[in-house]
Amino acid sequence: MSSLIELENVGKRYGNIIALSGVTTSVEAGEVTCVLGDNGAGKSTFIKILAGVHQHDEGEVRLEGSPVKFNSPRESLSSGIATVYQDLAMVPLMSVWRNFFMGAEPTKGVWPFRWIDEGEAKRIAKQELAKMGIDIRDTEQPVGTLSGGERQSVAIARAVYFGAKVLILDEPTSALGVKQSGVVLKYIIAARDRGLGVIFITHNPHHAYPVGDRFMILNRGKSLGNFAKSELPRDELVKMMAGGAELDQLTHELENA
Repeated sequence: MSSLIELENVGKRYGNIIALSGVTTSVEAGEVTCVLGDNGAGKSTFIKILAGVHQHDEGEVRLEGSPVKFNSPRESLSSGIATVYQDLAMVPLMSVWRNFFMGAEPTKGVWPFRWIDEGEAKRIAKQELAKMGIDIRDTEQPVGTLSGGERQSVAIARAVYFGAKVLILDEPTSALGVKQSGVVLKYIIAARDRGLGVIFITHNPHHAYPVGDRFMILNRGKSLGNFAKSELPRDELVKMMAGGAELDQLTHELENA
């Protein structure tokens, strides 16, 4: 059976600049693939290729076994890949249920006399959020009154409801404290347990390790490896992320200076 997504030696250039090179990893249904790297590592380029913002120009991307090259974000989304960006496409003053549907609300009546079925929209939003373990007291409240972790969870639940097979999360915990990060990690597990393939983009190995099934580490556009959890102890992941080899070399040079 094919993986949901496979990347094989994928690369991207912008003129003479190599943004990504030799990236190989896979995303399975019901698993979390963590893509780790510091700023400038190539994480944004990786996201943009899968989200249909940019096209790769080396290697191959396969969706359920078939080679693909998305020409637009709409094409990526209609193929079942939902991307939740760090800045969250939400309107803070709008209600939770409005943000949940974002123009795709259920309607009633017959054209040309159709209107939003507000009761049904609120019911669905509350029900879908509850399925993810999110208890929103009132879906009429502005989404801006929710915590950062809760807003992330609304975006995750929305993607699940609208049929995503693959969920890409761009640094969902980067601006959150420990407790709120824990909230988001819980919803990542909930999405995984509902059979989605989750791609968790982060620079924090301590957030990635508890939820990750597979880890790919990027450094200056190149992959340092693609590991199953069983192959990569937490300490080794932290060391690779911290540039452990470079630090060891620097320490050695300073000691012998």
